[in-house]
Amino acid sequence: MKTIETGIPGLVIIEPVVHGDERGFFMETWNALRYQEAGLPGQFVQSNISRSGPGVIRGLHYQYPEPQGKLVSVLEGRVFDVAVDIRPDSPTFRQWAGVELSAQNHRQLYVPEGFAHGFCVLGESALLSYLCTAVYRAEFDAVIAWDDPDIGIRWPLDSGRLSPKDAAAPQLKGIADEALPRMKP
Repeated sequence: MKTIETGIPGLVIIEPVVHGDERGFFMETWNALRYQEAGLPGQFVQSNISRSGPGVIRGLHYQYPEPQGKLVSVLEGRVFDVAVDIRPDSPTFRQWAGVELSAQNHRQLYVPEGFAHGFCVLGESALLSYLCTAVYRAEFDAVIAWDDPDIGIRWPLDSGRLSPKDAAAPQLKGIADEALPRMKP
């Protein structure tokens, strides 16, 4: 497996080794030992799958005070996947990175705890898989506006289909620092 730094410490693109021929392919999507050797979490406690249709934008989601790290993969389709450092005490606060994840390129994105995550669908639909470092807790679920001008994400879509929660999301500057995650000591 190959890891690609994004310029934001901890936020890593992973290119698994894919063994393929005319019959299809095989790849490991997670291996605790290999991922730990690469500096990524060796333990996940929850697995999620989501399907989204054309033009859907999800995010920017995060969980606090029990933040989640996420290993994101696309099983069908393709997305523009984004993570934003929302830790006010981080030197990369408000910085973001985006990458195309697809069933064809097999790339994964590791989104560390303390980051907000979102994506937009780049085709007819996308099926995503998330491995999470913490269990989802609805009472800690939070969202930041996907188009927050202070973050300045360069999305490949000008607008999209949003959930009511995502459409009403506040900008990052409207969220108290006490309601945002911190860097781990």
